[in-house]
Amino acid sequence: MKPLITLTFFLLTFTAFAQKPCEYSANVNDSIGTYKITNEYLMSEKYFGGTFDYIFFALAKTDGMPTLNLQLIQKSKDFIKANCFDKNSKVFLQLENGKIITLIHIDRESCGTLIHDDKGFDNRINTGIFMFMKENFEELKKSPIAIMRIKYLTTTEDYIVKRELTSELNGKVYNPNTYFMENIRCVE
Repeated sequence: MKPLITLTFFLLTFTAFAQKPCEYSANVNDSIGTYKITNEYLMSEKYFGGTFDYIFFALAKTDGMPTLNLQLIQKSKDFIKANCFDKNSKVFLQLENGKIITLIHIDRESCGTLIHDDKGFDNRINTGIFMFMKENFEELKKSPIAIMRIKYLTTTEDYIVKRELTSELNGKVYNPNTYFMENIRCVE
């Protein structure tokens, strides 16, 4: 009886700490090279005065180089100010252990695309690709994110990264503060 209880306890512990498998929206390996990117993950959702702002992260690996794809989606019936990315743009992540991680934008300017939908909303979609510094990987595995700062071409915005976020967009529950702890292994 005692070995059966021990075995049951071991199996329950093992399944509780098992990592979930990586899910990719694209995973290509051909003669040109390799490319894989994780599914988009909601990091921030803000609704204020008729304007919706969403920030999504996806981790990509192109020919062995890991990057962070940040997608900013803004939706409003009013004027939407363009938050552009340029070679000086950065993402700063302050971890709960106090360390600050900096990700650097690739050398390509992008102000996104403005799309008008049939409900009278203007939608601006902008994607920035940010590179990790080698020493950042280990720190991102160890500690949750507390604050995210994004430096755009003309402005800087701060975001409090929540432990749990229930999206008004799709009703799903996200855990943005542990995003890297759970997913960075997918692009190592």
